[in-house]
Amino acid sequence: MNAGQTRGRRPTTDHAAIERAAFRLFAERGFEETTVDAIAEAAGIARRTLFRYYPSKNDIPWGRFEAGLAHLREFLRAMPHDIPVWRAVHRAVLDFNRLDEAAVPQHRERMRLLLTTPALQAHSALKYAAWRRVIAEYVAVRRGLSPDDLLPRTVGHVSLGMALSAYEQWLDSEDLSLSELLDSALSGLRLYLCEDHDGRHPAAGGG
Repeated sequence: MNAGQTRGRRPTTDHAAIERAAFRLFAERGFEETTVDAIAEAAGIARRTLFRYYPSKNDIPWGRFEAGLAHLREFLRAMPHDIPVWRAVHRAVLDFNRLDEAAVPQHRERMRLLLTTPALQAHSALKYAAWRRVIAEYVAVRRGLSPDDLLPRTVGHVSLGMALSAYEQWLDSEDLSLSELLDSALSGLRLYLCEDHDGRHPAAGGG
């Protein structure tokens, strides 16, 4: 999304340009040693401009995560209700993590940073909670429950755990396919939910 450079004005920027500059510095200096000012300078923008794209340095490795959550929510809402809950969540998580081949190297850098950087863990916990909430809200609607009830809450945690396990395996083995690992890990949702032929969970108590 580069409109080109106009004489006398800075080049336009976007989320991707800021991320490229930030990840280059993270690789060279380390996450904690890289300042917001250094990222802004590398991206060719002012500090205040950077904050219009990302509220904090901790948000940059997460990219456009909120937009991704909005897409995840809409993807789930569009699922026909005759599809079992486990299959709907399975498909949605695969879609959420679908990548173009060209994006794989940077995504690997992103996930390695998110999963191994101590300074990011508290912030990541907030992101994970927001992701789990989307899953829990969907399960709650399908089952006539509250998102804070045990089953929806647990499905959110289990789904996240399965996805993170797949990512850890992917980071350890560069020759493995992320989509195949996610597909394999998430297949366990069917066993966990124990849905009958009507797509109901025997312990859900309705819905």
